[in-house]
Amino acid sequence: MKTRLAALAGAASLAFAGAAPAETLDAKSADAMMAKAGCNACHAVDKKGVGPSYKDVAKKRKAEANAAETLVKKVRDGGAGVYGQVPMPPNPAAKIGDEDVKKLVAWILSL
Repeated sequence: MKTRLAALAGAASLAFAGAAPAETLDAKSADAMMAKAGCNACHAVDKKGVGPSYKDVAKKRKAEANAAETLVKKVRDGGAGVYGQVPMPPNPAAKIGDEDVKKLVAWILSL
């Protein structure tokens, strides 16, 4: 019984370790990273462009339990239909690294 409890506790701690918040960016660093990745071609902080503003994304997603994970997946895989019919293309790791995507998503959700 003790072994089973210890295994469950270890698994739970690993699950939560993956959910740790990403390093918080300042606006200047976030803007530079998004410009380098090409995000700013369709998105802006407070204005709708081809895609939604980052503030609109934050407002829509903040209440979701898995908002960060959902947005990281959306950045990676792309998608359409949430904010209109214009699709967002996928953004491969070669274009922007996993840690940078996590940092940017955390920054967007902080708006």
